[in-house]
Amino acid sequence: MREILRTQSSDVPGDAGLVLGFAETAAEVEALQRLRYDVYTKEMNVIFPDAVDGIDKDKYDEFCEHLMVCDERNNQVVGTYRILSPEHAKAAGGYYSESEFDISSLDSDRHLLTECGRSCTHPDYRGGPAIMLLWTGLARYLFMHNYRYMLGCASVSLADGGIQAAEVWRAAKQEIMRHPELSQVKPLLPYPLDKLPVLEGDAQVKVPPLIKGYLKIGARICGEPAWDKNFNSADFPVIIDSHYMDKRYLKHFGL
Repeated sequence: MREILRTQSSDVPGDAGLVLGFAETAAEVEALQRLRYDVYTKEMNVIFPDAVDGIDKDKYDEFCEHLMVCDERNNQVVGTYRILSPEHAKAAGGYYSESEFDISSLDSDRHLLTECGRSCTHPDYRGGPAIMLLWTGLARYLFMHNYRYMLGCASVSLADGGIQAAEVWRAAKQEIMRHPELSQVKPLLPYPLDKLPVLEGDAQVKVPPLIKGYLKIGARICGEPAWDKNFNSADFPVIIDSHYMDKRYLKHFGL
């Protein structure tokens, strides 16, 4: 692993030993692909058409750089993201997001547009430090390579009947109404929004932690959700503009 950062006991009490870096070997990539399979398929019942022998692998993996968080105390991969640069997206025939969305409105900025995806953390490491390390890696990657934008798909499970997806869309719709330019990415297979439950004005529904975190660091939902039947989810397009990231988080990320 090409190391980027490691936690110290003074930084993250109880979590010293976590190391952030990029996978460099086939064995490291396979370890994180197995983590993805365990989280998405075993926990969430996601169907991966290309999965074999407990490995989540698709055609984009070979073109991506793979962020990984490892716990040195037990030599275990506990978190991952994959990143697709604009140059590698050309070689791959496009971004993964383009299998779900029409992003032609972003064509003029493709040379500045990276993509992140396949985010997951081991269930024993979801208290915060692992995901913050991964976000640090994403932010540093953007600034290190002078890219401006990072695009991704934030999946919201429909297993609850669409309640959480309805809450995310309620918040996103209000933001899009105030800033119509945000509604620039179009789903290829739109989730039928009329199927989402109608939430009362004072309904107390929690936004999924990952999306809540994205919004806190300055990301924005930039269009209506796509319907991902393999994931049984509503996928919201999310974009981060590094020029408008929350300064408190930039400091936290060491930028």
